[in-house]
Amino acid sequence: KDFFQLKELERQCQKEKGITSMSVKDILTSLVDDGMVDTDKVGTSVYFWAFPSKASQNRQRKIDDLEGRLADMTQKHLALKAAVEQASLGKEESDDRTKILTDLSAVESERSRLAGELERYRECDQEVVEEVKQNSQIAREAANRWTDNIFSTKSWIKKKFSFDESVINKQFEIPEDLDYIE
Repeated sequence: KDFFQLKELERQCQKEKGITSMSVKDILTSLVDDGMVDTDKVGTSVYFWAFPSKASQNRQRKIDDLEGRLADMTQKHLALKAAVEQASLGKEESDDRTKILTDLSAVESERSRLAGELERYRECDQEVVEEVKQNSQIAREAANRWTDNIFSTKSWIKKKFSFDESVINKQFEIPEDLDYIE
């Protein structure tokens, strides 16, 4: 129920408890960080203190907080129980309900089987075939465009540097049978 400066604490701890003065500062810093000891700077002095009432107030505050959370969770639990009871109304087990659920699962399995079969025949779909044709036409045009670019570049190199076509083909790894795609 008193306040102390660091030097006083170091002396008392060393005398009474045999704690080295170097570790007192570390322990005190740890206690301040944990909120178990209070500190304040008054002028050029730094004072430390810990009153018993603060610890009991902290425990009481924590108890109140936990009791509030418990009440909230209890309220939530009751609300969820009520929601489950509300949702289960009209869903009691009966012969009609069992028959409908069996029919539903049979229809769902038939639907998934038909979807799988439809996927197998997808490549025969007229739209898919048409899309493949369009994509292959675009790819053919792109390949011919690049082939044209290669021929133009080879022609420019021949004129600019007077190289033979076989030397250009060998240097740039261009196949001898390179031609447009028809």
